[in-house]
Amino acid sequence: MSDKAEKKKGGPIKIVVAVAIIAAVFFAANHFGLTDMIQDFGAMQEWFLGLGMIAYVVFILIYIVASVFMLPAAPLTIIAGITFGSILGGVMALIAATFGATAAFIVARYVARDMIVNRFKDNPLFKKIDDGFEQNGVSFLILTRLVPVFPYNVQNYIYGLTSINIVTFTVVSFITMAPGAFIYAFMAGEIVTHGFSVTLMIQFAIAGVVLFLVSLIPKYIAKKKGINLKD
Repeated sequence: MSDKAEKKKGGPIKIVVAVAIIAAVFFAANHFGLTDMIQDFGAMQEWFLGLGMIAYVVFILIYIVASVFMLPAAPLTIIAGITFGSILGGVMALIAATFGATAAFIVARYVARDMIVNRFKDNPLFKKIDDGFEQNGVSFLILTRLVPVFPYNVQNYIYGLTSINIVTFTVVSFITMAPGAFIYAFMAGEIVTHGFSVTLMIQFAIAGVVLFLVSLIPKYIAKKKGINLKD
């Protein structure tokens, strides 16, 4: 069997495996009562909603602080789904993540450039992103935003040191962060609102397929542009 045929055969298998893993993880969480932990976010939800309309601003500000100080942002995406609901939570998470990424970009370019350069100048990731963007432009930005081996929070600062336009960085970041923001926030909101069900498991399966398909985009870009992601 040729390599090309093996790749075609491997595609559907990878999708099935991805879906199976997602389903298994959440089945185990439900079986062992781990989902009860999510319900503890109720107090936090009440606090946010008690702020009224200002809750949206407070959430965005918290996300910006997390991005600037390079703190894990994934929990905030989940919190958005739990607090604001499946759909609105996804919107809030995406907007907040975009503001956070742009804020870190601005800090690197206009506020603390020398400090950021001193921190990352010896980082192999800095040279790879800097050289990669100079050689491949926006295509490389899209690739790095979608490849898990490139930490989002670090990217925000490193791209601030490159020649990329801030508008381009913001727009591309918004688009490439959308799938993850919506899927994680939506699932968190659905679990809290409706609990586990067959419908939810089907949604998780669809989410697994979507994330798998999104993961193919950087591979396509890398192949087309001749970029080696392993170095």
